[in-house]
Amino acid sequence: MFDFLTYLLTIGGIYAIMALGLNIQAGYGGLLNFGHIAFAGIGAYATGIAHVRGWPVPAGMALGMALATALGWCIGRLGRKLAADYWGIATLAVAEILRTVALNEDWLTGGANGISAIPGLFESQPRPWNELLFMALVLSLVALLAWLSARLGDGRFGRAIRLMREQPQLAACMGYDLQSLKTRTVMSGAAVTALAGSLYALQMNFAGPEFLLAAETFVLWTMLMVGGIGRTAGVLLGVLLLQAVHAFVPFAKDMLGFDSDRAGALRLGMIGLILLACLLLRREGLLPEKLRASA
Repeated sequence: MFDFLTYLLTIGGIYAIMALGLNIQAGYGGLLNFGHIAFAGIGAYATGIAHVRGWPVPAGMALGMALATALGWCIGRLGRKLAADYWGIATLAVAEILRTVALNEDWLTGGANGISAIPGLFESQPRPWNELLFMALVLSLVALLAWLSARLGDGRFGRAIRLMREQPQLAACMGYDLQSLKTRTVMSGAAVTALAGSLYALQMNFAGPEFLLAAETFVLWTMLMVGGIGRTAGVLLGVLLLQAVHAFVPFAKDMLGFDSDRAGALRLGMIGLILLACLLLRREGLLPEKLRASA
């Protein structure tokens, strides 16, 4: 039970970091990124590839954040002539392209088998101290990034991208470069999410193509929409609620005698029902964003 709680808190913290990265793009900037999980996949694979080549773990994490930021710049520039919905479809296509590359480039990514035996940050410590130390690191990063995200949202850049989201024509009239704002927003969220991907690879000791599935982006979007998109506290609440669902399913599986396939379907079904109920009853989320009234 102790190991399960430690694992649950660690994974929940990693998903919270990914959700905070998506919130910068979708919550503050109003960008429909349906391929957000690609940034986490880059972070995970960069950490695994760095391990295979004998590089230290921090170098792999830094490489993942740099590559994800570069991809964020490319995706941001991709939207110069695309409407918001078409841009969202394009981000989904980019994520699928990366997953296909990861599946087929065995020499680099290990193909369908992925990259295994990635060492954790505290492997030299005895159990359970290695797991506790890693959990403490993840939760500390969640607290730090949540604080920075809230400061970002309330700062000059956050106000600018919120204005871009609500009234892009007014933002342009005020002298803001909308393309630059959009690109910097995607790059910021990409770096945060790549860090979470690296932490995921270190926690699971593995980086594989299944982490690039579109369903993972769906889970992150659900966390934002249930908790309250555009508000840091709402994002964390959404992560907490969905992680509670993930924690409940294994107990339901044991009590009701489900097999693994039905347990997976139950998890997705419960997440879908929560999202549907939220959309019908509280469309802005449980902790909606507080916007300043216009003069």
